[in-house]
Parts: sequence; C-alpha cells; structure tokens
Amino acid sequence: MPELVDLRSDTVTRPSPDMRRAMADADVGDDVYGEDPTVNALEEHVAALFGHPAALFVPSGTMGNQIAVRLIVPPADELICDADAHIVSYEGGGAAQHGGVQTRTLVAERGLLTPEALEPQLRPENYHTVPTRAVAVEQTHNRGGGAVYPIGLLKDLRALTSAYGLALHCDGARIWNAHVASGIALAEYGGLFDTLSVCLSKGLGAPIGSVVVISDEGMVTEARAIRRRLGGGMRQAGVLAAAGRFALEHNISRLAEDHAHAQQLATALDDAVPGLVEAAAVETNIVPLDLTVTSLDSATLAAQCRAEGVLVSAVGPRRVRLVTHLDVDDAAIDRAIDVVSRALVSAAAS
Repeated sequence: MPELVDLRSDTVTRPSPDMRRAMADADVGDDVYGEDPTVNALEEHVAALFGHPAALFVPSGTMGNQIAVRLIVPPADELICDADAHIVSYEGGGAAQHGGVQTRTLVAERGLLTPEALEPQLRPENYHTVPTRAVAVEQTHNRGGGAVYPIGLLKDLRALTSAYGLALHCDGARIWNAHVASGIALAEYGGLFDTLSVCLSKGLGAPIGSVVVISDEGMVTEARAIRRRLGGGMRQAGVLAAAGRFALEHNISRLAEDHAHAQQLATALDDAVPGLVEAAAVETNIVPLDLTVTSLDSATLAAQCRAEGVLVSAVGPRRVRLVTHLDVDDAAIDRAIDVVSRALVSAAAS
C-alpha cells in the first residue's frame, strides 16, 4: 500500500533533516536557571515578532494558554470565550482545575466573537456576580474550520475590552496561518492582545513547543513560576527551541501551499457531494465536512478512508476534519480527493 496520507491534524508533521541538524547543533544550557542561549534567543525573537517585551518557551499550546489565562484572570473570576474554543473544548478543564478560573462561553458563528454579542454578557465587579476579567479569542479558529478573525473585528474587540478594563488573550496556535492568509503583520496582531500563546508544532513543523507572548515584562517571573507548578520547567531545552527557531525562519511563508491544498480538497469534495463543505469559507488549512448531507456518520467515513490509507479526524458524530500540512504534497492531496470522494459517492449510491 502507498504511504499513509495523514490529514488528521497539522500536529503530525515530522522534523525535516535540516531541522534535525539544527537541533543537533544547538547551543544549550539549563533553562530553569535561564541559561539556555538557544531558548533565550527564541523567546526574544518571538517577542519581537509580535512587538511585545517578553516571551516564555513552553512544551505545549495547552500549557501556554493556561499560563496566559492565569496571568490575566485571578482565581474565582471569569474568562469569556466562544463555546467551541480550544481553551474550553480540548484543555481538560485546566482553567478551572489549575487556575480556579470560571469560564463562560458564547455560541458564535465559526467561533468568531463580535462586540455586539459580547458586550451584554460582560459582568461588572460587585458582590452579586463573578466579575469578567478577560476575553479569549482563537486565531485561526480550529472548530470554526480554520476561520480567520478579520483585523477590523479584532480591533473592535480590543476597543470594547479596553473600555471595560478587561484583558484580551489570543490562542494563536495557528496565527501564522492567519498572518499568511490575511497579509496582516504579526506585530499588528500582537499589538491588540495582552497575552498570546503561539504554537510551533502545528503547521510550522517543529516536534514540540509553544511560546507565551506577554505585554508586561513584569509578568515573566510569574509566568515562569506557573510553568514550574504545571511541571513545565525544562533543562537543556535548546535542542527543542532550535527546532522552533528553524521553523520560524523557514516554514511560515510555505503555509500558503497548505492553504492552496485545502482549497483544492474543499473544491473537489464540494463538487463530489454538494453541501458537504463550503469551499469559499475555507480560508486556511482546515477543511470541515458536514456529513448531514450524506448517509454516513463520521466514524464510518474515517474507517473507510483509513482502510485505503487516508487518515481523517472524526470531530463530531456527523462532522469530519481534514487538515493540510507540510508533509502532504500534491500527490497526497490527489489521493485523498480520490479516496474520500469515492467513499462519499458510494454511500450516496447505496
């Protein structure tokens, strides 16, 4: 059988030979003591990209989000986000368990909050209610099908949160995709947020790591303390940071290829089964399939595709996700289109 085509996520990417060489050659020290030069250089580089004074390298995006939330929301106070946000969907209730943070969610189309929906939900500080302290957005939005927050909308959210004295956090796991798709500079995005968590191990291809970007340099000491409490203190982490630095230097602009592949997938599958996916709404590297227009459920489609060497994610009973990335080339996309289309058309004919 030909090599697997893995479209489950952009987290499945493998470091390239050049990235591995950069890791092997990394200058290292003990990062808990702040003495790893490669980690320090990565943190300084990412902070500068987003126009912020400080950053902290962490093992995962989940840890990055949890540290950021705890920096801006005191225990027993409230964070508002959308109902499909990664922070509340995929992080194991960490905000509540580890930070004592109450989360409240709003249903939003494609996961994109608007000031009009958000403002009536803000709770002031008084003895009757749990006060809202911060709002979190996700760029791009995973369960929103890779939706990109328009810069104008983000500016409106920043104006609203500032008017109420609230912090604004960005789960920027795929902010690199938003940057490439929109042309908006990373520093312009960064200027809108108090904290960001940006991921190196998805579309950029590093094997591990995220970076918390912080607008207040004085928060770095607390961020390090929270990282330590969560078990995220690392020693000679330069071998990991070197992969992240390589990814930033070589793999951002090529994300446009992943976006083109996603559009190719979406267009072909929409042609095969009209209504399955809105191709025009696929902005980045995530293609969501709505199986309610077919007789298939997600598990069945995933199993049929796996049997022919194509892996997809069942993210709901009738919802499947395909994600393009740097390990999926033109031939793999053609094969995925063939396998998924045949499964769908066969189901329609039966």
